Amino acid sequence: MPVESGSSAAARQAKQKRKSHSLSIRRTNSTEQDRSGLQRDMLEGQDSKLPLSLRTNLLDLFSQIEREFENLYLENIELRREIDQLNDRLAAEGHAFEGSDLTKGALKTKASHSTSQLSQKLKTTYKASTSKIVSSFKATTSRAVCQLVREYVSHRDGIWDLSVTRTQPVVLGTASADHTAMLWSIETGKCLLKYLGHQGSVNSIKFHPTEQMALTASGDQTAHIWRYMVQLPTPQPVADLTTPCEDDLDFSDKDEADGELEGPNDCPSVRVATTTLRSHQGVVIAADWLVGGKQVVTASWDRAANLYDVETSELVHSLTGHDQELTHCCTHPTQRLVVTSSRDTTFRLWDFRDPSIHSVNVFQGHTDTVTSAVFTVGDNVVSGSDDRTVKVWDLKNMRSPIATIRTDSAVNRISVSVNQRIIALPHDNRQVRLFDMSGVRLARLPRSNRQGHRRMVCCSAWCEDNATCNLFTCGFDRQAIGWNINIPALLQEK
Repeated sequence: MPVESGSSAAARQAKQKRKSHSLSIRRTNSTEQDRSGLQRDMLEGQDSKLPLSLRTNLLDLFSQIEREFENLYLENIELRREIDQLNDRLAAEGHAFEGSDLTKGALKTKASHSTSQLSQKLKTTYKASTSKIVSSFKATTSRAVCQLVREYVSHRDGIWDLSVTRTQPVVLGTASADHTAMLWSIETGKCLLKYLGHQGSVNSIKFHPTEQMALTASGDQTAHIWRYMVQLPTPQPVADLTTPCEDDLDFSDKDEADGELEGPNDCPSVRVATTTLRSHQGVVIAADWLVGGKQVVTASWDRAANLYDVETSELVHSLTGHDQELTHCCTHPTQRLVVTSSRDTTFRLWDFRDPSIHSVNVFQGHTDTVTSAVFTVGDNVVSGSDDRTVKVWDLKNMRSPIATIRTDSAVNRISVSVNQRIIALPHDNRQVRLFDMSGVRLARLPRSNRQGHRRMVCCSAWCEDNATCNLFTCGFDRQAIGWNINIPALLQEK
């Protein structure tokens, strides 16, 4: 009997479960029927352009989604109840947790806890790796110091060109679009003299190798030779030089004042040229002295370069052949060689070493305007272009460049240091970068803490004999800047 009564009890329990399950199915079916009826009422009461069958399918899908959310909600309530029971049991056993309330997020599931640990580990690893990269970069650049020493501000328009005298006293010269050229004290930043003889933009300035004479080229289609006499003021203490040469953050152009800059106080001026060179039919964009200083060469937008005798101001040779406007000219420091660059993507080498004849060689190494080509003390020519490349050539074999530097911006008038042969590249994007002759990048001049140029950098010029400033740059922010470049540290980082 006990066995029979046990089996009958189990049968009754199973029967009750099946009955309750069938009742729940009936309830569900009746609920679905009610919903379908409600859906039909909603469809009939709404004004929609959708077909009735499509609207019915949509409502049916939304109903299924709603049921899924209901099931998840019920499961969530059940899980919360179990968690509360576990918390109560742990509290009764003396294992208390701070903030055990689930809503405050103190008690988390194992999956969420592991996810949080993984996320934290990734963040820590990322921060550590990036900080190592930044710190190693700063350690490298801090040893190669490029410091802004002096700013030369008085021009009322952009500065196209600058140069340093080759004789005593050593001063800085600038040529500006405001129709003036100025001479500056390198140590104090004070304007010493202003030249007012041109009627157009002054595009170039170069100093005589042995005498106190300057050669300027202008948009008024002339080149002027004028004498100067300056007296250097008492040197002032040099500003703090602590800015390392890093890839610094940029600052906005709107920080620059839009008002006119004040002119130099009590600055003497020269208004009449000693010699005026007239033969061009267009803007004279550049000019330079040949070795010895008895002849000068000019480059013009009339597609020609002219060679003049300084003493008689007569035209000796007209160097023609470029297909478009010339952009620059440069002479060799020790030989009678001239290189001219042009918008026709070429630069030409003119040889005047034989007095009876002069030869010319054409070099096509760029795909855009050649903005400048300069000689080095050795047997090299360095050319820069709007095609964002700088190329180093060997005068003994000019078939192909021995080094190519690729940059991210057009390159303007470059310069090469005499002793260490470091190339300074002024860019349209306001940067100035330093490279060696093999094309290895050495540094970028800083542009943070309101230092550096705020407009296109037009030209660079080295002066390695000056202990205070050995590199100068100028641009269309109407200022020239003197830099102190730690050349041994730069070369050590190669």
